Amino acid sequence: MRKKQYFLLFILLFLTVVAACSQDEQVTEEEPDENQQTEVEEPVEPAEPEFENVYPLTGVPTNDDVDNRIVSVMVNNAPEARPQTGLSKADMVFEILAEGSITRLLAMFHSEQPDVVGPVRSARPYYFNLADDYGALYVHHGAATFIENMLKAGAADYMNGMYYDNDGHLFKRESFRVAPHNSYALFDGIYEVAEEKGYDTTGDYEALSFLTEDEVNSISGDQAQEVSFSYNSSNPVSYTYDSENEVYLRYNGEDQTVDLDLEDLTTETPVELDNVFILETYHEVVDDQGRREVDLQSGGDAYLLQKGKVQELEWKNVDGHIVPFQDGEVVPFVQGKTWVNVIPEDPGLDGVSIK
Repeated sequence: MRKKQYFLLFILLFLTVVAACSQDEQVTEEEPDENQQTEVEEPVEPAEPEFENVYPLTGVPTNDDVDNRIVSVMVNNAPEARPQTGLSKADMVFEILAEGSITRLLAMFHSEQPDVVGPVRSARPYYFNLADDYGALYVHHGAATFIENMLKAGAADYMNGMYYDNDGHLFKRESFRVAPHNSYALFDGIYEVAEEKGYDTTGDYEALSFLTEDEVNSISGDQAQEVSFSYNSSNPVSYTYDSENEVYLRYNGEDQTVDLDLEDLTTETPVELDNVFILETYHEVVDDQGRREVDLQSGGDAYLLQKGKVQELEWKNVDGHIVPFQDGEVVPFVQGKTWVNVIPEDPGLDGVSIK
């Protein structure tokens, strides 16, 4: 009997030891060795997006088709026409004297297309020659007879608002302004009318030269937070650099250049620019109306504003494109929108103030 009790006691003791060892093993498995190195997975870098195309006037990459024809519109810049509509979506804007002290704007649209552009004014040869050089359709409203004859003879693919005045398809008049400052082009109608006139509505464009991201970070030049000049005392122009958003803001006098929403006349969108290109060239008054000839072929001195810096360089006409040059090489633009100011040689760049 006593042997049986000893045997049962031995069995209980054995089971207790086995259970304790099992618990120790579980604790050991749950508690990692302090000296053991845990393998950490390296974060996976997101793949760089791949794009098939690039917009030729802005250098912005895209997977959209880029063969739509560039559309250029002759935009009124008289004080009575400001603020204009559609300029915030223009890829490039050329500002040149038309007559007297008043400039007009050749706004080129490709990567973006506004619903409405204007007010639209009459044609000048150096504007439609620029449009043709860039392979653009040329939209204007009115022209002197000799200028209209040049267009009819094939100087550019054009659409004259005089023939579509207030038709509601290509042009409309706005009642809050008076003629000739109230004619607006309707963008949806431009390609349709172009097709009706037998013009191409597509184009194969070679992109302008643009900086890479690394090159943007190493732009040279002097600091320039504000640049100003004047076509004359009544038409001062200035640009200020918004360092937070890294864009230039444009002003006529004290008035900032903004985009007016015709559906809500209280809504205005600032025009923001990535490049400002100021070039001087020969101007000549050719008639008693103050019309000019402007040399956009010979090249000359220029300023290029990018990322809060200014470079003094040259401009050249290369295959019809007005581009910055330095030491015999093209100076690329920053990707984005560009405003080109063409100013007379007198006073030329000497009349530009840089702060």
